[in-house]
Amino acid sequence: MQRKLGRTGRKVFPLGLGCMGMSWIYAESRRDDEHSIAVIRQARDAGVQLIDTAGLYGDGHNEELVGRALRGQRDDVVIATKGGLVVDDLAARRVHRDGRPETLRRQVDESLRRLDVEQIDLFYLHRVDPAVPIGESWEALSAVVDAGKVRWLGLSEVTIAQAESAHAIHPVTAIQSELSLWTRDPLGRGAEQGTGRERAEPTGREQAEPTSRGGSAETSNGTSNSTSDGDLLAWTRDHGVSFVPFAPLGRGYLTGTLTPDGFEDGDFRATNPRFTPEAFARNRDITDEISRVASAHDATSAQVCLAWLLGLSENIIPIPGTRSSTHLRQNLRATQLALTDDEMRTLDGLPAPSGARY
Repeated sequence: MQRKLGRTGRKVFPLGLGCMGMSWIYAESRRDDEHSIAVIRQARDAGVQLIDTAGLYGDGHNEELVGRALRGQRDDVVIATKGGLVVDDLAARRVHRDGRPETLRRQVDESLRRLDVEQIDLFYLHRVDPAVPIGESWEALSAVVDAGKVRWLGLSEVTIAQAESAHAIHPVTAIQSELSLWTRDPLGRGAEQGTGRERAEPTGREQAEPTSRGGSAETSNGTSNSTSDGDLLAWTRDHGVSFVPFAPLGRGYLTGTLTPDGFEDGDFRATNPRFTPEAFARNRDITDEISRVASAHDATSAQVCLAWLLGLSENIIPIPGTRSSTHLRQNLRATQLALTDDEMRTLDGLPAPSGARY
């Protein structure tokens, strides 16, 4: 059941845990550190090995949270964190990209301290800085691997060309990008109108917008519009790189449990184009079809979304985020859900969502 983590020789549980929402962007008034620590430990005890965080999330708070949760419990866990984004104003969530070597070296050291570890398992370049050649950033990160501070390197939200450039300097272990049933950019041209391709490995059952240092607009979680310029998933598979989808449940929308008036002030989704009342109504066809498939299996919509991702390719390791023990247990059961080929094709063909991603 386990999946290879790049070409590291390491295998991990097919689902990881995304910890961002425990510290950043979503319903922060309901943040509960002790409960979040308990959820991280429950995930670890259930066999989840890939735990995802970043220095950006809560300006270090999330890394400290993960460090507390996993202190003394590192033997079978892969901690993934990120650098290359800098928080300018935590309250307003203004951030900028900074891929300069000196910044990345400093952020690696800060992450080591906050996580309370001697070595980081997987360190991603969170976003490519347009003002710094990716080769400079990647060479700096390669040097911290040589220094023993980091084991493996990853990229987040990159183009195929950027991935190629980095991979030629130092092996890329994982690429993280948004991929779900309503964000299919990494599957290549036309992906938002359905995948338009055969599955690579059929199973047979199978607030104010911040700015970057380079001048491009950023959203409050440090992302700009999709940077995929082709079938990024296929590139990762061909190069022995793991593909790690973030927001695999469409930031909660695809679960079918959200309402457009259910977001507090400050929640990222309150001003997101896909979460307006109009978009909610227009995107109902997507959630209705997911719910129909779920009903056929006595499953949740979230489980169907995760099973679809797991069925796309053996190198996919989604990282659904949750602060709920119940949702964690439900998500993990997605690894046991076998969608039929017809169901996979139906989900592949879902319409493009209404509303821009950011």
